[in-house]
Amino acid sequence: MQLSTLWEPPIVNPRNLKATSIPIFNLWNVYGRNFFFGWFGFFVCFLSWFAFPPLLHGMLKKDLRLTAVDISNNNICGLTGTLLGRFILGPLNDKYGPRITLTGVLVAGAIPTAFVPLVTNVAGLHAIRFFISFLGSSFICCSQFCAVFFDNNIIGTANAISAGWGNAGGGVAFFVMPAISNALENRGYSLHHSWSYSFVIGPFLILMITAILIFVFGSDCPRGRWSLRGDILGINMDNMLVKSVSVTRHFSKEGELTSVFVEPVNAIDKVVVEPNQDQEILEVADIINGDEIIEDPSLNDVVKICLSPRTMLVGLCYMCSFGTELAVESIISNLFGQKMTNWSTSKAGAWGSMLGLLNVVARPAGGIISDFLYQRFKTTKAKKFWMIFTGLMQGIFLIWIGLVPELSIAGLIVSVSFLCLWFEMGNGANYACVPVVNRHHSGIVSGVTGAMGNLGGILFSLVFRYTISNGVNNYFKAFWIIGIVCTAVNLVCVLIPIREERPRKAEN
Repeated sequence: MQLSTLWEPPIVNPRNLKATSIPIFNLWNVYGRNFFFGWFGFFVCFLSWFAFPPLLHGMLKKDLRLTAVDISNNNICGLTGTLLGRFILGPLNDKYGPRITLTGVLVAGAIPTAFVPLVTNVAGLHAIRFFISFLGSSFICCSQFCAVFFDNNIIGTANAISAGWGNAGGGVAFFVMPAISNALENRGYSLHHSWSYSFVIGPFLILMITAILIFVFGSDCPRGRWSLRGDILGINMDNMLVKSVSVTRHFSKEGELTSVFVEPVNAIDKVVVEPNQDQEILEVADIINGDEIIEDPSLNDVVKICLSPRTMLVGLCYMCSFGTELAVESIISNLFGQKMTNWSTSKAGAWGSMLGLLNVVARPAGGIISDFLYQRFKTTKAKKFWMIFTGLMQGIFLIWIGLVPELSIAGLIVSVSFLCLWFEMGNGANYACVPVVNRHHSGIVSGVTGAMGNLGGILFSLVFRYTISNGVNNYFKAFWIIGIVCTAVNLVCVLIPIREERPRKAEN
């Protein structure tokens, strides 16, 4: 890949109007602009979603008199809404497109965020955390932006970079929220007002501004409106309503081609195009009869795809990789604080932020390596086995960290850093596989996979929850238990086949 592709308008595949490179620094270009909206909208949602953990073990614990059990239960509440939201957003993305759904997620998350100052007890904290956690489902929209605007040769990289940068919002929250809260406290605000007002000054305003920008300046698909996503030639033919196309040619008495009629099977109207579009029409028919276009899902589609073994392949692997990330990120600052009792909340949070910030590098690396292996070995099996390999390495590090609780703080930080590299690369590798599972309904597959990640976060948070003894968390025991589960699940996934697909010549 040439460096100039980062700002030059991309070459577009004429078969599907998707870009074959990512103009990251060209916001004037429709592909670069929507790539930015995909990852930045996700970034803002994750910053707001993870705004609670940096404050839970400090200001919130002191103000609301939280116990270790209260904090663990609250972390679980912070994952439950996302689990439900990702299941819902999958079909909605397929039906309405990523721009509308991401705007809706941002607004839906901003509303409960504005009410955080009203929280005065543990029950209220659990409730508000549940509703705000809907923001975590935004990744499904981010993934759909990439699936709609970028071609097969670059989709893994696009997904991984956008997700990695978006996920970094969780790490930035560990800096932003304590900084705002401490600044308010230093200005004379009470403890309660300091932490609660920080949600309005920070996340709420950012969410609303971002929602307006995406709604006004974003695009549904390369053609513009989502209803035109199947109109490859711009001839106002709604290809989404048909499964095949018949082409009829009319010739003059001299034998010259005069017109071409394109007739969707079982449709009433015909579409007339110019004779010089004849070859392109045949390509469009191939696309429609193939699997290039995202379709409106039926209830039967949703059920069938959710239960598909290929969907479970990426779902189970993501349950381990992203599920581990969510569970570990919710306790990491407390783990460091428990190890070093003389550390302040800000210092423990600053070191804990590394989990989210490593996503800037690690998650893109997972997707880039997946795309490289796909081009090198010419098969999606390479993507599958790379994804599983990262999961196995993650399991090994989890078990090892759990079995050596006597690690020094330096050793613990280094060990956790390597653990993060593997499960974050696994996240990138996973969503390099998701787009090839079912191209007709990529939103549903993405939604189910993302929901499985949150399910893993809930299950693994329960492990941390039930390893509390005498009011103290036994984090290391939880680490090796989770490691065994992740290793076993990834070994089982070796037996599940992935959709066999090879790169097309047009993508090289």
